[in-house]
Amino acid sequence: MTFSDSIIRSNDVKRAMTASLPIVALESTVLTHGLPRPQNLQLARDMERAVREAGATPATIAFLDSYLHVGLTDAELERLSSDTEPYKVGPRDFANFWIYEANGGTTVAGTMLACKHAGLKVFATGGIGGVHRESNFDISADLQALATIPMIVVCAGAKAILDLPATLEYLETMSVPVVGYGTDEFPAFYSRESGLDVSINLDTSEDIVTFAKAHWEVGLQSAILVANPVPIADAIPASEMEPLIERANKEAREQGIHGKGVTPFLLQRIAELTGGRSMRTNISLLLNNARLAAQIAKVLRNTEKRMLG
Repeated sequence: MTFSDSIIRSNDVKRAMTASLPIVALESTVLTHGLPRPQNLQLARDMERAVREAGATPATIAFLDSYLHVGLTDAELERLSSDTEPYKVGPRDFANFWIYEANGGTTVAGTMLACKHAGLKVFATGGIGGVHRESNFDISADLQALATIPMIVVCAGAKAILDLPATLEYLETMSVPVVGYGTDEFPAFYSRESGLDVSINLDTSEDIVTFAKAHWEVGLQSAILVANPVPIADAIPASEMEPLIERANKEAREQGIHGKGVTPFLLQRIAELTGGRSMRTNISLLLNNARLAAQIAKVLRNTEKRMLG
């Protein structure tokens, strides 16, 4: 069996692809590692609903029993959300999950690789991974995926727990344009401000698609990273978040937490330190990104149809 034989597209995704309708990919580590039960399942359902209400078909991506699922049924969402020992699946893990039966949620980079195999071009996530503050050698595979897979990725910036200037330097080196959606400033996940510039400020989905097409037309194969600030009502000022992030980082160092365990620890600890406010902000930005990605997917699909015909 080839790897393409192990890709299972949901009925909704197959219908959308057959009819040339817009599709938005969604990652599943939000479901498996992002929130506690039962909030994780509710968020997954709410993100899919946000995509549908904005006029596109959601395709939540995950591994189930060694098969790569592009689009999940509600029963499959529920199964994944209740798995007590789910794995986090990045690109380097695909071969393991293909060979051995296991369940796992795909990371940003893992979801992008799945999109490459499935032919999807628009993806909504929360915040991308990047360069960690404590070690410049600890670099998320998300950045390599953004450098090598041509698609549009909508996020609320990089996770605020990271070294944001170094992350943006890496993206610049790898020719990944960072598009600010209606902003000149790179958002910092929980916060709308970071003091760092984006590559270009674009105000509409039409402008983003036009820019993406031009970027690929000149011969580049990197992704377009669309930085969509969290809604004002749910944003937490960077001046409030930074001391909490520093405290959580200090506690992680003192407890000897490193590698894959760092990000989940920091996000959970920050949620505790903010009394749950950061979790509410996280949910708000995820839904906001899903809606924008659906708008972009519609414009992209209409553009492709006009080009064909």
